Amino acid sequence: MRETLKQQYGYIFEDALLVEVEAVGIYKRIPQGQTIMDIGEPITHMPLLLNGAIKILREDADGDELLLYFLEKGDTCAMTFSCCMGKNKSEIRAVTENETELLMIPVQQMEVWMGKYKSWQQFILDSYHTRMMELLETVDTLAFMRLDERLLKHLQDKAKVSHDENIHTTHQDIALDLHTSRVVISRLLKKLEKEGKLEMHRNHIKVLEL
Repeated sequence: MRETLKQQYGYIFEDALLVEVEAVGIYKRIPQGQTIMDIGEPITHMPLLLNGAIKILREDADGDELLLYFLEKGDTCAMTFSCCMGKNKSEIRAVTENETELLMIPVQQMEVWMGKYKSWQQFILDSYHTRMMELLETVDTLAFMRLDERLLKHLQDKAKVSHDENIHTTHQDIALDLHTSRVVISRLLKKLEKEGKLEMHRNHIKVLEL
């Protein structure tokens, strides 16, 4: 555990903070497709990713989901931290994109570290900035990109966070992420395959244009 923690966060945190993270963090290995945080739940811990990836989603009044962004190893979710500091309930849903290893850090400990470690302060500020840029990118994608462009970008993002050009997912799951229908996704996947941007296989999609 210590070696993995040092690999992912050693260039950010000083040794004393790494020792505290290891001491208070609750290690979890979570299978693909599991909800680790849901909308409306009280927030008691914040995740630090060691391996794997998590997708962050919002939900509309009808219960339909919208993908906001992905987290990968070395990341955390600034939205979670914001809610923690305000003692609020979660405004997002976090679902594992693939098998994920993480440390769950207690809220009260994070508040202590904000005043104790400059590296932790900088980490949280950098996370805020990164997540804000990703949210703006999501807004731009929804507002200005055609659905086939959004689909390709979505698959490229999944490939990048998983470090695998082969995407193991279903047309229905992609449709849910992009807030559209399975029929539309299937049609657009065929279009992108004809354009040479991906290959369709029985159990996966291979992204050719990364």
